[in-house]
Amino acid sequence: MNKSPKEIQIKFFYYLIVLLPILIFSSSCASSKKGKNREVDTIISTARSYRGTPYRYGGTTRSGIDCSALIFHAYASVGINLPRTSEAQSKLGKNVSGRNLEKGDLLFFATGKRRRKVSHAGIVTDVQRGRVIFIHSSTSLGVTEDNLANPYWNKAFLFGKRIL
Repeated sequence: MNKSPKEIQIKFFYYLIVLLPILIFSSSCASSKKGKNREVDTIISTARSYRGTPYRYGGTTRSGIDCSALIFHAYASVGINLPRTSEAQSKLGKNVSGRNLEKGDLLFFATGKRRRKVSHAGIVTDVQRGRVIFIHSSTSLGVTEDNLANPYWNKAFLFGKRIL
C-alpha cells in the first residue's frame, strides 16, 4: 500500500521529534561514562607517576609529597581543583560505602590518636572481587599502593567519597 507524501512527512517528523532525542540521550550517557573512565584512568596514572616519591609533611613536589598533595595533583590532571588538605578534601563529593567503592574514589582514614578525625587519604586504584587497592603517600614508604583489607588500614578507614 502506497503512503501519501503527507503520511511520509508525518512519520518522518515523528521519528525526528520523538526518537532522535532518545538516541542522542542514550549515546551521550555512554560517552559520558567513557569520559569518566578516561578521567579516572588519568587520575590513577598521574598518582602512580609519583610512586617511590618520599613522604614529606606539607610536601607538594616529586622531591617529597604528602597524601593530600598526591590527591590534589592527581585530580588536577583532569581539571578538578580540590582543597590542599585531606580534612578539607573529605568534605567534598558523595559518600560511598566500603562495599561500593570504585576506581578513582577517595578513601579517608584516622591514623592519629584522635580515632575519628581525618588524618590520611588515598585514591582507589583497583577493585576486584571486593579487594580494594589504593595509592597514598605513606610516612614510611612514600607513595605506594596498599590493600584496604590490611588490618592497619581497615581499622583506620573512616569512609569513602566519590568526586566524579
